[in-house]
Amino acid sequence: MKPSTLRLTTLVLSLAASGFASAETYIVDRYQDDSVKGSLRWAIEQSNANATQENEIQIQAVDKAPYAIKLNQPLPPIKSSVKIIGTQWDKTGEFIAIDGSNYIKGEGAKACPGANPEQYGTNVRTTTLPGLVLQDVNGVTLKGLDIHRFCIGVLVNRSSNNLIQHNRISNNYGGSGVMLTGDDGKGNPTSTTTNNNKVLNNLFVDNGDGLELTRGAAFNLVANNLFTSTKANPEPSQGIEILWGNDNAVVGNKFENYSDGLQINWGKRNYIAYNELTNNSIGFNLTGDGNIFDSNRVHGNRLGIAIRSEKDANARTTLTKNLIWGNGKDIKRCEAGGSCVPNQRLGAIVFAVPALEHAGFVGSRGGGVVIEAAKLQKTCTQPNEQGCNAMPNQNIQAPRLSYSKGQITATVQAQPNQRYQVEFFANYQAKSQEAEQYLGTQVVTTNAQGQGQATWKALNSAASVTANVTANVTDHLGATSELSPAVRIK
Repeated sequence: MKPSTLRLTTLVLSLAASGFASAETYIVDRYQDDSVKGSLRWAIEQSNANATQENEIQIQAVDKAPYAIKLNQPLPPIKSSVKIIGTQWDKTGEFIAIDGSNYIKGEGAKACPGANPEQYGTNVRTTTLPGLVLQDVNGVTLKGLDIHRFCIGVLVNRSSNNLIQHNRISNNYGGSGVMLTGDDGKGNPTSTTTNNNKVLNNLFVDNGDGLELTRGAAFNLVANNLFTSTKANPEPSQGIEILWGNDNAVVGNKFENYSDGLQINWGKRNYIAYNELTNNSIGFNLTGDGNIFDSNRVHGNRLGIAIRSEKDANARTTLTKNLIWGNGKDIKRCEAGGSCVPNQRLGAIVFAVPALEHAGFVGSRGGGVVIEAAKLQKTCTQPNEQGCNAMPNQNIQAPRLSYSKGQITATVQAQPNQRYQVEFFANYQAKSQEAEQYLGTQVVTTNAQGQGQATWKALNSAASVTANVTANVTDHLGATSELSPAVRIK
């Protein structure tokens, strides 16, 4: 035997003796919930025991549609890098369901207790009764599945570099359809454990929250998903909630029929772009610092964009090139968010809208949630007022517009000797005070008295159908104002 052949043979024998295992493919071709070969439970158990390689679990279509695996008890957490594939999706676009209704007992959200057993449903801290659990594991792929009737459809806890793509996540009434969280088990965030996950091209239907990025979830991508709710949903809260989640990208999604399309609670530096939000009580409901909202389409909601007051008076929200129109609808849907205050000022961009943490909020704060009145926040309404939050975005003021001889002039009154950016928007109806079409941007520098001016020529290709123009202003640190009163150009 040649020396090289001998070395290879020795290596193979050594690996075999050390228990080295190669990647395996496990076929699920029976839907009974047991540990017999061919069941989903058996396949996960086998993959967990062979955690040294990336395995694959292929779930076959058995008998006739609809294809559903009904669980009688929770599945074991996924502990290996594995692809779990519903194989029918590639062939016909049909999903194979993983259904928790046999053991999730109770009525709607009340069947889903929080970490505090006296609380339940959406907007309470919870990791209870999930469907598929990715905990302290990396490199898992989920595809072609309909994960439904759990309290949390997919729990991604302290896990990174996972892919959830081409699934239907539906009727998970407690925490959310997909929850990405760095929760350490005691409600504390872990900042480096739930990173670089991708949630792409999924259909989220009738979940309490569609998706959550919470407690340290960072650098994750959520793109090209549909988040929708129907009248069957007992607790339509948020399409996405970001709670203490930073540096995530939410791009190209659609959000419809929720209390809030997307809600951020004290997350930082998230980039939210090219999404569509319609028929929600509030499109974007926001706190947090350094978050950027770019080129979103916000229409047909009660409020377009609400920026709430918060304890961090220096927090800044940036709005740029967003198209906002047709809001002011009578949509009073307020499950852990939304706008149900009877005399709420409506509009495209509105500061100081009350939410769960504020004394003026009207709606549900979550099942069983009681906040002491003394702990509820208020927004300052008078100069030098104490014991309240300052107006958000440093109460930066919108510019004043005037129109003459085909030219719009925007006058900014702000901090002296500072750089500002004015964005101009057109509306097609004279009564509109929103931002239906983005026209362009001008940079303004203020003088020693804090005044500056920008001009925009209204004579362009859009002028023939433009009835009026509005504008807002953003400071050099990223805080954006509400929209100005519109100026008519015809």
